[in-house]
Parts: sequence; structure tokens; C-alpha cells
Amino acid sequence: MNFIALDFETANHQRHSACSVALTIVRNSQIVDHYYSLIKPETEFFWRNIQIHGIHESDVADAPNFARVWEDIKPCFKENKLIVAHNLPFDRGVLHGCLDYYEIERPHFQTLCTVQSSRKLITELPNHKLNTVCDHLGIELKNHHHALDDSNASANILLYLEDRFGTDPLKKMVKHI
Repeated sequence: MNFIALDFETANHQRHSACSVALTIVRNSQIVDHYYSLIKPETEFFWRNIQIHGIHESDVADAPNFARVWEDIKPCFKENKLIVAHNLPFDRGVLHGCLDYYEIERPHFQTLCTVQSSRKLITELPNHKLNTVCDHLGIELKNHHHALDDSNASANILLYLEDRFGTDPLKKMVKHI
């Protein structure tokens, strides 16, 4: 499989408040590259978000804004590319929120959510949170809610599902946006 696993962390509840982003690039079912960046949002941090991911305003003081980061990651979002995330509606919402905030045209791509695919294919779990699925599958999740660790975990979940169940059931879960 060829895909890009995406993960955002946000400064607050606003969808355009991305404060970090990570991409894990997979080609021929192998992780081949990564991208990680802090992002300086144009909004304030909420204490609860800081508590979750540990990123403070001071950490992003010299970081680029999303529009600048987009220039680096835009080539990854080509037409018909497969973008994967654990809880895809959240990460897609943050991407769209940031693009809309900076008045950047939204790209079209295919999506697959590893929460939904793991729910469908690994039914014996009590829940399908990222750490629960990783623990069950023996996938390392070093620092949950660090965007790069989460994108790597999501990529590895999909690679496990591909190896265990094949691509046919996964293809049926791909959506186009």
C-alpha cells in the first residue's frame, strides 16, 4: 500500500488552531519518510489541550504558521492520494479548518480512518483508542499525543491490517473527498 498517515495536535477547540503536524509516508507497505513541525497558531492555547499534548505557546513562538507549513506538506496531498489518520474526522477537520482560515484551496484526496477500520476488523477490543489498538497489536506508541508518534502508530495499524486481512476489506472503507 501507498499512503500518508496524518496527525495534528491543536492549541484549543478551534479547528484552525493546529500547533503541530506530522506525516508518515508509506510506499510499498514500508515506512519510508516522516515530516514533523510545530505550528504557531493564530489563537491562544487552552490549558486542557496543553495538558493532553504538552505543547505550550512558548514552544511555538518561533515556529512557522500553518500557511508556511502547508508549502512543505502540500505535495503530499495530491489528487487521489490516500491520507490515513486515527480518528480521521478530527484530523481532516483540522486540515480543512487551517486551509479555510488561510484561504487556501482544499485539495481532493482519498481517506481511510484507522479507528473505523480497526473497529470493523478487530472486534474484540473494548474500545479503539489509539493506545488501546497499539497495545493489542504490539505496536510501539512512545509518546501518545505527540503528532509524529501518533502518525507512526496510525501507519503501523494500517500496515498490520493490510498484512492480516489483505487490501480488499480496506479498499471498501476508502472515501473520496
